[in-house]
Amino acid sequence: MPKDFRATTLERAIGRQLAGWRAERELSLTEAGQRVGFSSAKLSMMENAVQPSAPVDVMALGYVYKVPTPEWQAVVLRAQYAERVRARAAGNAVNFDPAADFANLVFEATVLRAFTTDLVPAVFQLPGYTNAVLRSDDPVRTARLAMVREAWTSRLSDKDPLAVHAVFPEAVLRQVVGGPRVMKAQLLHLMEVSEHPVVSVRVVPRGAGAYPAMGSPFTLLGFPHRQHNDVAYLETFLKGEYVEEPGLTEECAQRFAGLQHTALGTGESLELIAEAAADL
Repeated sequence: MPKDFRATTLERAIGRQLAGWRAERELSLTEAGQRVGFSSAKLSMMENAVQPSAPVDVMALGYVYKVPTPEWQAVVLRAQYAERVRARAAGNAVNFDPAADFANLVFEATVLRAFTTDLVPAVFQLPGYTNAVLRSDDPVRTARLAMVREAWTSRLSDKDPLAVHAVFPEAVLRQVVGGPRVMKAQLLHLMEVSEHPVVSVRVVPRGAGAYPAMGSPFTLLGFPHRQHNDVAYLETFLKGEYVEEPGLTEECAQRFAGLQHTALGTGESLELIAEAAADL
């Protein structure tokens, strides 16, 4: 067993699967252990994810329990994946932080589609707005957001500028972040950037009801080289994460298209932004 073992959620799921197989056959730990040649203690530790489940042991249990081949093979594949993940961690692999890297992708992309649920998109945030969001207690994240904003700004004069399509609910305009002065400046900035030919800002009105991706903000980036697939970026206050599987990024693209269909047009959205600014 690895020193100071801590089971991942995947390893715990494998353990539950093994316990389920045994329970379906109404075998005690002792009976099952005798059949497969394990001690009851080892089998118990595997089922409770107190130790990793080796792929060969999972295979043996599947065979002894007479589990349908596709079913036990699927669990073996999960055990192999869990084993590879643990080996990489034990080898002290270099930690890659998508939150720190995101500004680089913004600089390389040709199109950025951003859906936010409660904040102005990062590329459009003014420093005062960002500082108010983070309450000046997260200087690292503040600096990273500044890099994202600067990456987009630097692209405006490019021969091939970064196109930004942003969609967010009306609530973003009404949430007075940083006080009236800061929020008004932010809304006026949104109006200003929306005049760029490569920028589209659209607002989902309060009366729209439920809409695609509701409650699940994401940023989808597209790149000029065919060897570079689209990348979706997801972020919470805990960490950032890249999603690169084509099927998942295509789902993000479809959700974004649905959001654009639900949102007001650019002209009506601009009027709504101006109205919110005038109310401050």
